[in-house]
Amino acid sequence: MSFKQKVTALILAGGRGTRMGRVDKGLQPFRGATLVSHVMRRLAPQVAALAINANRNLPQYQALFASDPVPVWPDELGGFEGPLAGLQTGLRHCGTELLATAPCDSPFLPADLVERLHAALLADDADLAIAVTMETDQDGRPYRQTHPVFTLMKTAVLAQLNAYLDTGARRLDGWHKAIRVTEVLFDDAAAFRNLNTLGELQHYERAAPEAAPVPTSASVAATAAGCLSAYDPEALSVGDAQRIIADFIEPIQAVERVALRSALDRVLAEDIVSPICVPAHDNSAMDGYALRAADLAADAPTTLRIAGVVYAGRPVETALAPGDCMRIMTGGVMPAGADCVLPQELATAVGATSVTIAPGLLRAGDNRRLRGEDLHTGSPALAKGRIVRPADLGLLASLGIAEVAVRRRLRVAFFSTGDELRSVGDALDPGCVYDSNRYTLYGMLLRLGCDVIDMGVVRDDPAALEAALRSACENADAIVTSGGVSVGAADYTKQIMAALGDVTFWKLNMRPGRPLAFGKIASNGRSAFLFGLPGNPVAVMVSFYCFARAALLRMMGVDAGAAPPLLRARASSAIRKKIGRTEYQRAIVRGGADGAPEVCITGAQGSGILRSMSQANCMVVLHDEQGDVAAGDMVDLMLFDGLV
Repeated sequence: MSFKQKVTALILAGGRGTRMGRVDKGLQPFRGATLVSHVMRRLAPQVAALAINANRNLPQYQALFASDPVPVWPDELGGFEGPLAGLQTGLRHCGTELLATAPCDSPFLPADLVERLHAALLADDADLAIAVTMETDQDGRPYRQTHPVFTLMKTAVLAQLNAYLDTGARRLDGWHKAIRVTEVLFDDAAAFRNLNTLGELQHYERAAPEAAPVPTSASVAATAAGCLSAYDPEALSVGDAQRIIADFIEPIQAVERVALRSALDRVLAEDIVSPICVPAHDNSAMDGYALRAADLAADAPTTLRIAGVVYAGRPVETALAPGDCMRIMTGGVMPAGADCVLPQELATAVGATSVTIAPGLLRAGDNRRLRGEDLHTGSPALAKGRIVRPADLGLLASLGIAEVAVRRRLRVAFFSTGDELRSVGDALDPGCVYDSNRYTLYGMLLRLGCDVIDMGVVRDDPAALEAALRSACENADAIVTSGGVSVGAADYTKQIMAALGDVTFWKLNMRPGRPLAFGKIASNGRSAFLFGLPGNPVAVMVSFYCFARAALLRMMGVDAGAAPPLLRARASSAIRKKIGRTEYQRAIVRGGADGAPEVCITGAQGSGILRSMSQANCMVVLHDEQGDVAAGDMVDLMLFDGLV
């Protein structure tokens, strides 16, 4: 039997379509067919059977292959649990002894993918074979890239996958520890290219074909294209925009080791495990007397002999005898036999050689710190993805750790656009204003811990703007601009973004900050995410806090890179609000007459009134479904203090 007769190929198409305008990636039209059709055409000669994993639009997928039906299997785990949920379903329904997987957005996958994975599976007696390629990072350094959805596996691994998913974990590579895995190096990295965004799809649609298109009905392609109406890039909700950005962004991978003091405000690149117990010994929590609780009378004072003194850092060898105690200092190692400490101020009487203790004051364990009470050897101390704060430096020092692995600092280029802008120190010509946005952006980026590249003011000229974006793209991981994304005749940012890469969306249903462009651009082999913020000063800050901040934190490798947390407070006065959009109003929160937090709007809310932003200590967040607020109603707040 040929190895092909043992293999079923599963095409993973079970996502939400957030990167493709809310249309399933597999149904996106591409070179006269759909993406899933191209992938199926590549896989069909390599296997005995084919199947699709999809959670939406099942009739559309089935209609694509009506003449030669292909089963479409939805996840049996509810809630879009990711590729592993699709893999679980595929393994349960697979009718062959081997299952191959590939994503629906990789139309150029190798023609010998399954054959090479199968050869490695046999040679290494493995349960799972995974494709890998050699890539180059932004600094030109090679690294090994694993492609965990390009695989071949034995269907017998289903038991191990079920056990892993039953724990609630969903990491794509997390279940590999339970099985034997081999990796197969492929030379053509481009063959594993994912078309993740509409911009990438359009770019490769225009590029020279790498595979002949698969014929399909015009009606199916029209259905896929028509689904774009489910996602309006000109009126996106705040929540949808935040989710789309989160789906796009990936952390930078470069890591460096730094001395402990240099780790402050850096992002940990690996988990810190305690190499020792903290504290290393049972010790006293205060100055007093170490004793045995069993020596204390329950209903009468007890007098104990003072047998010695224990200082911090100078443990005693002598065990405590019945009826004895020892004077002990805070941090002193508990003498053998002692199980509690009497604080010195609670002693009834203290003599030269004895101390008297009133009844009922102590129990075994009181005022004693146990060995490993803080951390045991091998226990987790700090998790990767954490920003190192001053307390963390102290914790690391207490473990004797002199240096740690951290993510490379994120490089962010920023500039303002507009012929009317003047830099501080320049003469203010008629009709011009000083550029304030670069200074607020500088402050917010610096507090975030980024390496910043200030590119100044770029005039309203397409060639100048394209040159600035290309330069920023080639020197930074992310770009933040202010101005140039509205509908004015001189607003070119969106058009040039589209020429250099992808514009995922450009208008939001919010106030202030409606014009906001997000996407990814490329130049000379380098790429960067771009946040085109509005030009009004307040809108710049609101947009940064609500969208760019979380994305940049995620790029830095911070696990908790979500939008700032919202708190609740009582409105001190009525607030007018239009239903159907999210609004952010500058405000001051303080304690009310009853001590409960109360919030007051700072006055005029024009998006150019920066002074009211400076006066505010929070923003009232009025959600899209919310209408007018009456005095006394509870509202959500985003606090400024502590935001980085």
